[in-house]
Amino acid sequence: MRTLVIGDIHGAYAALLEVLERARVTPDDLLIFLGDYADRGKHTPEVLDKLIALQQTHQMICLRGNHDALCCDFLLGKPMSDLWRSHGGKATEEAYKHYSKEDKQPHIDFLQSLKNYLLDGQNRLFLHAGFTDRGGVAHEFFTENFYWDRTLWELALATPEGMPATDPYYPKRLSLYKEIYIGHTPTLLYGTDQPMCRHHVWNLDTGAGFNSRLTIMDIETKEYWQAAVNEK
Repeated sequence: MRTLVIGDIHGAYAALLEVLERARVTPDDLLIFLGDYADRGKHTPEVLDKLIALQQTHQMICLRGNHDALCCDFLLGKPMSDLWRSHGGKATEEAYKHYSKEDKQPHIDFLQSLKNYLLDGQNRLFLHAGFTDRGGVAHEFFTENFYWDRTLWELALATPEGMPATDPYYPKRLSLYKEIYIGHTPTLLYGTDQPMCRHHVWNLDTGAGFNSRLTIMDIETKEYWQAAVNEK
């Protein structure tokens, strides 16, 4: 059985289908989705339908992203800000324009069922964004940090690559887990559409929300497959 981790999708339905095919995903694989299924791309409803269907046939864990929390609020009829619309929410509004309350309910149920993080038996942590407490995820007071924080990734980038974990100045947050898998901050910001790793923090947001690439990775071998996104 492989454990496959999937980065931010952002409504890129065709890319999701393609990347699952390229990785030759089977029901024997464990799929861990890092969140942000919604917004930016045009096909958030189709992506959610596909994930709901996959739950019936595959082993999978779906984590909560910040855009998923916002999308859930929208589907529940809560007032939404223009800031959300300008960061991908407008595409979601358009996609659900003809959906009835009953049509939306399975998507609401799915989004409300998402987990904030997964810590596996090998001390590998999976979450959308990060955490801030030096004691780790079990001590995080503000649970929204699991899908909003950017400081964990910035900390990993800012810490010198050669610094040993035994150094008294080595960040405690980076020493707690064997590996950490996140999305949330596109690697495009650092000049690449490939996954990035710093101090065993793996970032798999390779820019699907910005017409770049969607990535799925085998966490044991670090082999990965990508699909180009064309949502224009």
